[in-house]
Amino acid sequence: MKTIRGFQRLNASGEPMSLVTCYDFTSAAIVNDSNIDAILVGDSAAMVMHGYDSTVNANLDMLASHVHAVRKGAPDKFLIADMPFLAHRKSLEKTMSAIEKLMHAGAQAVKIEGVDRDDPIIPHIVKSGVPVMGHLGLTPQSVHQLGGWVVQGKDIDGESRLLEDAKILENQGCFSLVLEMVPAELARKITESLVVPTIGIGAGAHTSGQILVFQDLLGMNAEFKPKFLRTYLNGYELIKSALNDYTQDVKAHDFPGDEESF
Repeated sequence: MKTIRGFQRLNASGEPMSLVTCYDFTSAAIVNDSNIDAILVGDSAAMVMHGYDSTVNANLDMLASHVHAVRKGAPDKFLIADMPFLAHRKSLEKTMSAIEKLMHAGAQAVKIEGVDRDDPIIPHIVKSGVPVMGHLGLTPQSVHQLGGWVVQGKDIDGESRLLEDAKILENQGCFSLVLEMVPAELARKITESLVVPTIGIGAGAHTSGQILVFQDLLGMNAEFKPKFLRTYLNGYELIKSALNDYTQDVKAHDFPGDEESF
């Protein structure tokens, strides 16, 4: 789907949505030719593409660069961009300038972590013509405050807070919510309480859709094996094997051969 209207139509039909987090032109071109419904250019690029240990290190220039590359590779997919750490916690003017940069790079919507119950920022962004996706549960930009990568909403107070926060974000104008690392039953309750769709990652099977990182679902990191991840390819071993085959052919003088020579 190319626009938010396609996103809304899928939700209205009850068909689960598949989203993938993607960061580069080559990967995006593959996604563009696939049946994936939409793309998120996530601040997890700081970890997956740049080697940092958290998403806090993502900044606006980094995200805009990745959005630009992904848009070139995937012109036919609805594209959402993460607002990087603190980008919407400064002045309204700086927030809107950051959004403007992401939209000019090719985003069609932005994703914002957490909720400020009395903050007018999301309604202002929506009224300005920019779709906003919310993000609740484990919010990686707040990982230091949360005390690590742990499941959220496991107790009564946490469950009540997330249910309330989800409704607040819907009322503020979010067109969708990501639910990350929350109990499956809580994710079901949140999804059933909302009109807008929920997109789960580590949130069970009863959300409106699912999202995984491109490299994760392809098994590109042999050491990354969280409970919520299903890998659909052993990409790490396949690519390593291809590199070793290439090296073997070079050292054996089998590459390049006559067919690869001018």
